[in-house]
Amino acid sequence: MSQGKRYLLTGASSGIGAALARELASRGYDLALAARREDSLQTLAAELRSRFGHQVAVLPLDVTDYAACQDVVGLAANALGGLDGLIANAGIALVGKAGGGHFERVRLTLETNLIGAIACLDTAAAYFRQQGHGHLVAIASVAGKRGLPHSAGYSASKAGLISYMEATRAELRGKNIDTTLLLPGFIDTPLNSDMASRPFLIGVERGARLIATHIDKRASSAYVPGWPWAVLGRLLPYLPTWMIAKF
Repeated sequence: MSQGKRYLLTGASSGIGAALARELASRGYDLALAARREDSLQTLAAELRSRFGHQVAVLPLDVTDYAACQDVVGLAANALGGLDGLIANAGIALVGKAGGGHFERVRLTLETNLIGAIACLDTAAAYFRQQGHGHLVAIASVAGKRGLPHSAGYSASKAGLISYMEATRAELRGKNIDTTLLLPGFIDTPLNSDMASRPFLIGVERGARLIATHIDKRASSAYVPGWPWAVLGRLLPYLPTWMIAKF
């Protein structure tokens, strides 16, 4: 099975994406960095080229532009001389009470975290089927294992992504295309910095190291960090509603 290191990373301009780009580049990966903020991508790409000497391409992308998602895989392959993997990392977390007049936040969250991720993953899957190998990576969340208060849209988007990746893994079995589903807990990024409670919080650099290790291993799925989320993530669906309501 091919273990090439030419990867397209979405949501690369900040947070987990930027930290993961640095970590992967340090491990020898050639990267196509995609996000909406081209200026931030250009700054990051220049840093990575200077520090590590690998190929780094910049591809402006809004994952809610689904036609652009279909184009970006080919653009990444052209820029890197081929493509071995896609990491669907782009995401937002627009919270709000159910029934609180926040439907537009929910819609945008679903369009970004779920449909945008699928648009990129599906296009990459078609590319990898044609070339005969590849690696699909999705950054979901422990929130996808059980809907959390004030985060209904976010939880739904990540639950959908988990189901999509589980179905894709089964469909691609035996076709030389690996799938990796990652479920981070609380990692310290601007995405969650204003939350009142962030249990078992870890730093973004540590989170990126753990995620990169699972990508290197082509793990089928993993919680990040493994402790305590590998236990808590499995318990979440069975906890009583009154306990979940305290979050």
